[in-house]
Amino acid sequence: MAPQSCRVCIKLRMASGSIPNGQSLSESSDYPCMPWFGMDIGGTLTKLVYFEPKDITPDEANEEVEVLRNIRRYLTKNSAYGSTGHRDTHLQMDDVEIGGRRGIIHFIRFPTSEMPNFLALAKSKGMATLITTVCATGGGAYKFEENFANEVNMKLAKYDELDSLIRGMLYVEMNNPMECYYWSNPIEYESCQKERYDFSDPYPFLIVNIGSGVSVLAVYGESSYKRISGTSLGGGTFLGLCCLLTGCNTFEEAIELATKGDNTKVDKLVKDIYGGDYDRFGLPGDLVASSFGHMNSSSKRNEVSKEDLARATLVTITNNIGSIARMCALNEKINKVVFVGNFLRVNPISMKLLAYAMEYWSKGTLKALFLEHEVIIIIIRV
Repeated sequence: MAPQSCRVCIKLRMASGSIPNGQSLSESSDYPCMPWFGMDIGGTLTKLVYFEPKDITPDEANEEVEVLRNIRRYLTKNSAYGSTGHRDTHLQMDDVEIGGRRGIIHFIRFPTSEMPNFLALAKSKGMATLITTVCATGGGAYKFEENFANEVNMKLAKYDELDSLIRGMLYVEMNNPMECYYWSNPIEYESCQKERYDFSDPYPFLIVNIGSGVSVLAVYGESSYKRISGTSLGGGTFLGLCCLLTGCNTFEEAIELATKGDNTKVDKLVKDIYGGDYDRFGLPGDLVASSFGHMNSSSKRNEVSKEDLARATLVTITNNIGSIARMCALNEKINKVVFVGNFLRVNPISMKLLAYAMEYWSKGTLKALFLEHEVIIIIIRV
């Protein structure tokens, strides 16, 4: 999957702007014209950011073409676009600087399966008359490259998604000191709450990027990192299984079902096997011993609800991710683990499970960190 989250910093070259590598927009004499967009085209979700300048001079306002004025009005005055496009107003970043301009960053998302409709919308709004190049990352930047060229005459300037991920995270943290947080007292699920975390001295840290699948990065500096692990069991797996098991159609529906469910009716716990705790190895009785372990019994299958199945699916995927993250942290001797990705959008269940897993199994030596922007696409520079 991909929430809104700290996923991508797009290094931007827009419209007629052609800027040498390593030079920021503010340093270039060939200044790119508005509008500025960046895209992360994921396997499940496409995330788009739009930078709305707020420092427009009277001369600029007079020279601004009607098409650009209409695009800005359409994107900023609506929070929904058709039945599947959404602007996440709670993620909006006000009064930030990009390329020497001050303005607002808007975050928009839509299912990648809706790409044909997005391209039709871009064409109908006249975006292609103003933009020749859009910076993009994610697998879809390759998959849909010809579609952009043939249908709206736009080029996609492609950037590595892992480079973009790290730069985006650091950019947002720099612009929002309250961005990073953790869940205090995660072992007490009902009483744990968000606490701010000072991420001003970040290195080294792990990033666990939970999109359709999962990538784990060890980060030692802004340009020093390596991908150390990953798994195909990610947010896309959760949504796909939930659609099969419950008949739901969207990520939001799946999370809502999971919120109301009880995974212990589906999963077999340690106490179901041992009658209580397994003291020798410090395994508590309420720990999941076998995900979906009860479902080999026809009587148990008849007792479970769609909500229970959704919850068990969420717990299964989350526990697997947490286990991989912990092993990676131990191997790399890193004690800060930052979980990002659209899987965490509207999903406090998984965040608290991950916080609990890191705290419990490390005996307090590992901290699970999260970001207010679970997925972030930032327009910065080429």
